Parts: sequence; C-alpha cells; structure tokens
Amino acid sequence: MNDIENVLLAGASGVFGRHIAKELTGAGHRVLGLGRGAENDVVADLTDREGLLRAVEGLRVDVVVHAATALREAPMRHRDMAATDALRTTGTANLVEAARAVGARRMIAESMVFGYGYRDFGDRVLDEDDGFGAGGLDRGSQAHVDAMRTKEELMLGAEGIEGVALRFGLFYGPGGTEALVGLLRERKLPAVADRGRVLPWVELRDAARAVALAVEGGVAGRAYNVVDDTPTGFGAHVRAVAEVFGTPAPRTVPAWLTRPMPYAHRMFTTNLRVSNARARTELGWTPRYTGCAEGLAALRG
Repeated sequence: MNDIENVLLAGASGVFGRHIAKELTGAGHRVLGLGRGAENDVVADLTDREGLLRAVEGLRVDVVVHAATALREAPMRHRDMAATDALRTTGTANLVEAARAVGARRMIAESMVFGYGYRDFGDRVLDEDDGFGAGGLDRGSQAHVDAMRTKEELMLGAEGIEGVALRFGLFYGPGGTEALVGLLRERKLPAVADRGRVLPWVELRDAARAVALAVEGGVAGRAYNVVDDTPTGFGAHVRAVAEVFGTPAPRTVPAWLTRPMPYAHRMFTTNLRVSNARARTELGWTPRYTGCAEGLAALRG
C-alpha cells in the first residue's frame, strides 16, 4: 500500500476523468472530484481564482491531478479550443495556488503530444528532449501550443511541489469511441486520406493507468509521452472503427476539403511519431493495447 491518501482530481466528471478516478480508487487512493458540476466533491471553476480557493479551504490533499477540459465534442475550429486553452493557462495558475493551499506535494498535468507542434515531422520519432511549445505556427494553432507549454511550465516549475507532465496521444476507448460509431452509423463522418501521415494514440484506460503510476512515481520536473506503440493515421483510425463495429464504410475525402474547419484540418495534416520509452523505463508503464486495432477489438468484445 502506498502512503498517498487524498487525490484532488480536476476534471473528474469528464470521460477521461472517470477513468482516472477508477484507476486511482483501485490503487487505494481517496479521490476528491473538482469541477463545476454539482456531482463533484469540490464545486468550483478553475478560472475563478477566488471561488476555487474558497472551495478548497480546509482540505488536506497529497496530490493534485489537472485533467480538466472544456470540450464536449470534437473541436473543428480554433475557437472551439478557447475555453480549454483558458483552463490550461489561467486555470492551471489558479490550481497551483489551490495545491499550495491544501498542502499538496505533487501535481500531475494532463498534457498532449500536439505540444510538439501541428507539423509534418516526417519519419523522425520525437522524445521528451525535443522542443515542446515551440513557435512558428499559424496564429490559431500557436495559441493551443502556447497554452500546452504554459500548463506544463506552471506545474513542472511550481516551487515546493513535485510536478509531472503526461503528454498523451489522441484518446479512444470506452466513453470516447462511441461518438465516432454513432456518426459512422449516420454516415456523417468521412475518413480523411492520410497520405502516409500518422498520429500517436492511447486507449483511455491505458492513459488513466499512467496517471495512477505518476501519482505514486515518476521523476519530479519530468514529462512523459504516454502513447501506444503503433502510430496510426486519423483516417485509418476512422476506417478501423467502422470495420470493428460494423458500420457503413466511411467515404474517403482529401485533407484539403477540411480547410473550412481549420483546427481539424491542422490535426489531420499533422504527421507525428513520439517515443514512449521514458514512460516505460521511469513510470513502469506499458500500453495494454499496442495499437488501435487491438484496443478497438477489445472494446467491441
């Protein structure tokens, strides 16, 4: 049994947050959910500093996990990410203050591999020593990358607190994939032609297990890529979902057709591979599902 008792989980009521809470509870931790909804143990908005500090007054917490998001559906335009970017910047700064107020010794940041940049990196495999949050992108994409970098810097650099950042690939799995299945059944989701481009993925339960491991371990001040072993194009992932769940086959469309949806277009045209070697070595994490095909088949049962 570990010596961690209380974990304050921002975003506990979200899809990923529910998986994290289950993993943490199974590991013997007491989880306190933090969010705006009444179902949370601590009801507060991360972007409201005074309200957040009032809400945590009197609590004693060992670890704080920041997995809050404002997304309720897949973002298509850059403005769809604005509220989540605010949670990454203003929300994180406020949560660091709250962590100090409750006496937390460790903070875990949910980050994303897109912080390396929405670019075509070719066949190069990036690791955590590669530049994160670099500039040079279009204005909309750069705002998201800047917010991801800020979130990590605030948590990894918090004085007196052990910060750990987990850079996740794209999520799929229970609570996430069902939305794609529904769209495919209604013939509302095309598959973008990948043209050799791939992206990192991770199954939601595998990702949640990495959070539980980081609560108990990992090197303070370090970031970890949490992705499976098989990068897969977004279009290929959509086609795999259709095949596994027996929906109508999606129509394949060229990426340029998605330009009216600039955020989605940027993601579809990113080509990114990252290494999970550090997470394996230092966190003791390995993906239960080595790739989307395996994970989707397990989800289908």
